[in-house]
Amino acid sequence: MNPTSLKKPIISIIDEDYLIPHLNRRRRVAALLPFDYHTNGKSYPVLYLHDGQNLFDDHAPFGNWGVDKQLAALAEKGIEVIIIAIDHGGKERIAEYLPYDNPKFTEKKGEQYLQFMMEDLKPHVDKNFRVKSGREFTGIGGSSMGGLISLYAGFHHNHVFGNMMIFSPSIWISEQVFKQATQFTPIGFTKVYLYSGGQESHSLKPSMDFLGSILKNREQKTGRIEIMESHNPEGTHQEYFWGQEFPKALSWLYSK
Repeated sequence: MNPTSLKKPIISIIDEDYLIPHLNRRRRVAALLPFDYHTNGKSYPVLYLHDGQNLFDDHAPFGNWGVDKQLAALAEKGIEVIIIAIDHGGKERIAEYLPYDNPKFTEKKGEQYLQFMMEDLKPHVDKNFRVKSGREFTGIGGSSMGGLISLYAGFHHNHVFGNMMIFSPSIWISEQVFKQATQFTPIGFTKVYLYSGGQESHSLKPSMDFLGSILKNREQKTGRIEIMESHNPEGTHQEYFWGQEFPKALSWLYSK
């Protein structure tokens, strides 16, 4: 028997049709809870992840991160976090994850999506699950466009999100990312995990290096930022590689 199967997280569907009033849309939202959540009475840090369809669904068309299996292995090491998985909006995905104006794309609706997370979803999670609700225990993360909206959320709503898991973000969409990074002054200690793959776009690694250098400068000036940069030369823009990076990032972000 695979030992991690004993600690496989409980997948609790919060709602198959959760209303996002800020966008007048609905979708599935799930919580991945520690295997003994219902018997131990403990409270946990929480990480909100986008693109929920690609996190643990074995039938996902582009593969999945295998978050459920990764959490089981991490539980063996004593690392336990509640994951809130929010499905993307299908054809509306780009608009919902777009926080910046860009004439090549649809209307930006990233801020409305984040307002839903902060004003509706997070209060619901804080009330109904044993999460540590403080910003130092609350993270946001995702890949590609999900990484971009997570980076924006960490910069603009740092009072809510104190941890950022940023995988292969679509920062090419707007140079405002770098300007905001230069101005980023967190209200409290903030951890940022930056990952890129060497087989993605030619511009990603240089852009991530530049972003990392800006944040390291802010780290020195503010004393309230900790950065971890990770790069896989063989990594492509795919769920498989983001899934491989997930346990490393989670362990670093939520290490005691």
